[in-house]
Amino acid sequence: MEASVTFDRAGLMAGIKQTLPIAIGIFAYGLVFGALSRQAGMSLAEALFMSSFVFAGASQFIAVELWQTPLPAITIIFTTLVINLRHILMGAALSPWFLRLRPWQAYGALFFLSDESWALTMGEFSKGNLNGAFLIGSGIVAFIAWTGSTLLGQTVGAALDDPAQWGLDFAFTAVFIALLVTLWRGKSDFLPWLVAAIAAIATSHWLPGNWYILIGGIIGSFVGALRHAD
Repeated sequence: MEASVTFDRAGLMAGIKQTLPIAIGIFAYGLVFGALSRQAGMSLAEALFMSSFVFAGASQFIAVELWQTPLPAITIIFTTLVINLRHILMGAALSPWFLRLRPWQAYGALFFLSDESWALTMGEFSKGNLNGAFLIGSGIVAFIAWTGSTLLGQTVGAALDDPAQWGLDFAFTAVFIALLVTLWRGKSDFLPWLVAAIAAIATSHWLPGNWYILIGGIIGSFVGALRHAD
C-alpha cells in the first residue's frame, strides 16, 4: 500500500525552516547576478522580471553573458532550454509523490521548483516525510532570497565589479556541496554520482555550451535506475 502524501501548513513551515540556511548562499550568488545584469545593460525592471518569472539561476547567468544589442533571442532561448531540460529529470523524480496530489497543489508547488528546493524536498521525502507543501515553503524562501538579492545587486552593482574579491564566486558551488551532503544516502549513491560527474566533465570537454549539465544528469540517472532495478 502506497503511503499517502499530505499537503498542509506543517509541510509549508518545514520547507521554510529547512531552506533558511541555504538562502544565505542563494542570496550571495543572487547579488552576483544582479551586479552582472546591471553591467550587461539590463534595467532594474528587466532584471527583476527575469528573476521573478524565469527563476533559474544558471540559465539567467547564461542569458546575461549573451545579453547585447541586438539581442540574440534565438541563441538565448536555445541555450537556456538546454540548461533547463534538467527540470524534466527533477520533475520525473518527484512524480511518484506529486501525482497523488490535487492538480492545483502539484502545479502550484512546481512553480517554485529549483535545484535547491528540489534537493531539499527529495531529501525530506527520502526520510518518509511526504508533505507536498514542503516544496512551496522551500521555494518561497529561495524565491525571496533570489529576487531580493537581484534587487540589491542591481542597486549596488558598481561596488561588485569583481565578485571574486568578495568570495561571492564560490557561493554557487558552496550551496550545491551542502545540498549533495543532504542527498547522500550511503554507498549505493557513489557509483551513479561518480558516473554522472565523469560524464559531465567529459561532455564539457567534447561539446560546446552547457550540454554537460543535461548529459551528466541523464547518464547518472540511468545508472541509478539500473542499480535500483537490481
